[in-house]
Amino acid sequence: MASDCTAHYNTAFSLQSALWRFLVILYLKLLLAAFFWGGTFVAGRIGAAHAGPFALAFLRFTLATAILVWHIRRREGALPQVSGSRNILFVLLLGATGIFAYNALFFTALQTIPAGRAAVVVANNPIVIALGAALFLGEPLTRRKCIGIAISVCGALVAVTRGDPVSFLQGGVSWGDVALVGCLASWAAYSLLGKKAMSSLSPLAAVTWSCASGACMLLPFALHEGMLDAITTYTPDVWASIFYLGMFGTALGFTWFYEGVDRIGAAKAGVFINFVPITAILSGWLFLGEPLSPSLILGAALVLTGVYTANR
Repeated sequence: MASDCTAHYNTAFSLQSALWRFLVILYLKLLLAAFFWGGTFVAGRIGAAHAGPFALAFLRFTLATAILVWHIRRREGALPQVSGSRNILFVLLLGATGIFAYNALFFTALQTIPAGRAAVVVANNPIVIALGAALFLGEPLTRRKCIGIAISVCGALVAVTRGDPVSFLQGGVSWGDVALVGCLASWAAYSLLGKKAMSSLSPLAAVTWSCASGACMLLPFALHEGMLDAITTYTPDVWASIFYLGMFGTALGFTWFYEGVDRIGAAKAGVFINFVPITAILSGWLFLGEPLSPSLILGAALVLTGVYTANR
């Protein structure tokens, strides 16, 4: 009898230990995915200083697509096929919004906007998605969400105007700031379309095919931008940023994040996205020498508070 109890205890202890190891590895992957995404602002800032926005985006997603295709074939044996006009349309729309438009605007903004400040503005993505879901999908916009949206928008305004909101009315906002607003709109469209698309496509398949279609859309613009002539002049720093963007910022970041969504749900996995602006601000300060101004820190705190309030 005692031996049976000991055996049951040992089995339960082994299962509990295995569960803890699984959760620690999963949460570590989610944390690293957030850190990788925060680093994309620094890598994009470095790359955008020497490469055109379309060329940089095309090279990023060509590399990411190759890595994702290899990963899917290794894990599932074959690349999932996209069948039916509805799914093909979704893939094209996902590529046009989340890959083509978002990244062209993202790298355009990073040519003039510091990485930390850009990250604070882009951290409003969940807020814009919540507004889009209310407008187009009929999801309720509760009082708490409205309060969170107001706080988050105030935080972005503090960061963009460097603590002087009056400058917004006096034309103190640059085209780079306008491009960041375009980033918010295009990513919200990508996310809302993704909710519909993933009813018939797996998250990994949707990401892979949208990366591939977006890269194809970026190619003619990258060629028109003079990529073939400029590519021979890229410095090692530019190539390192492209590798980081494709490998860590896209392939690993998206794979690990969607693994977390699959295992613990979108709400719990989404909490880790709040680490992105923090990582971007600290990385910009550490690697690019960007100042940690009070307005930037206050803006980031307000944005994170607003996002948490709206999605709590």
